[in-house]
Parts: sequence; structure tokens; C-alpha cells
Amino acid sequence: MRPLRYSINVTLDGCCHHEAGIAPDEESMAYWTAQMRRADALLFGRATYEMMASAWRRPASGAWPDRMETWETPFADAIDRARKHVVSRTLSDPDWNAEPIRGDLETAVRRLKRQPGEGLWVGGVTLPLALADLGLIDEYEFLVQPVLAGHGPTLLAGLHRRIRLELVGRREFRSGAMLLRYRPVDAVTG
Repeated sequence: MRPLRYSINVTLDGCCHHEAGIAPDEESMAYWTAQMRRADALLFGRATYEMMASAWRRPASGAWPDRMETWETPFADAIDRARKHVVSRTLSDPDWNAEPIRGDLETAVRRLKRQPGEGLWVGGVTLPLALADLGLIDEYEFLVQPVLAGHGPTLLAGLHRRIRLELVGRREFRSGAMLLRYRPVDAVTG
């Protein structure tokens, strides 16, 4: 069974909004590029899918925009090419190498996990919360940024159960960011 990994940038005060002052740098972008290349497929909710497509989808011209730094293009290429699954009740026909997930979320994700491969990757806020509540996330990966946002959505706000985690990896970045990787030990209702 291939694992489902939840990866996200987060501030020290738990904010996980993409506009919370978490600017990528070359080192973190190289890390996220490797993660995109490692994933067999990406899972997105509609909002995250649309946000990522607006930022990282290759333009019809085929050339990346001038606003993009040279060190960002490997990430853009990796996410643009990646297979995607989109959970949405309103998005009827996603494109950008994507297919919709319809019906029961737990059944659909368990079916994806049973397929052969290296693993699935999920990002965003709302979908990972639902997957965590269902006990479907096999690894949590937080790139904790040395920033206090003071506002915005917080990591897994509204979780219905406490999930105990064990640290399985960490890495410090030159920027002061700290990557922390955890696996669930058990889930306790509460």
C-alpha cells in the first residue's frame, strides 16, 4: 500500500495560509521539487487545486513567465507534469493532468492508496483535515518557517480526534526553517 503524505509550510504560530509571509527560497524550493517528483500523484481540494494551477500551470505559450525565478522552474515543471486527483463537489471536469474524485472520500482515497507506487502527496488545509480525521494520512511533513503570522487559518484547525505522532525525520534549512516529519503512532478519540 502506498503511503499518503501531508506536506505543508507552516509558521511558528501554526498559520498555514500561503500569504502568511512564507516566501520560498532556493533551498526550500529544491526540497519541494524533490517531493513533487517523488509522489505518484497529488491530491487537492478544489481551492488548493485552483490556487496551485494559477501559480504553477505552464502557460499556453509553453514558456514560464518572467516573474518566475530560474530556481523555481524545476518545481513548476514537476508540479505541472504531476498526476492530480481533485476532491470537489463543484468542479465538474478538472484538467491540468487531473481527474475528479467522486463519491465517498474514504473509499476513493483507500482505493488510491492500494495502487502500486511510491506514495501520494496531499497539500492544502481543508482536504488534509478530512483525511486526518479519517485516519488516512501516513506521514505528516511540516516545514516550519521562522515567522509569526498572527492571523490566518491554522494547521488542522477543527480536528475531531487527537493524533499522536512520532518524529521520524528532521532537517534544518539555512533560512532557519525546520522540516519536521512525523508518523502517526495511534489515534485517540477526544
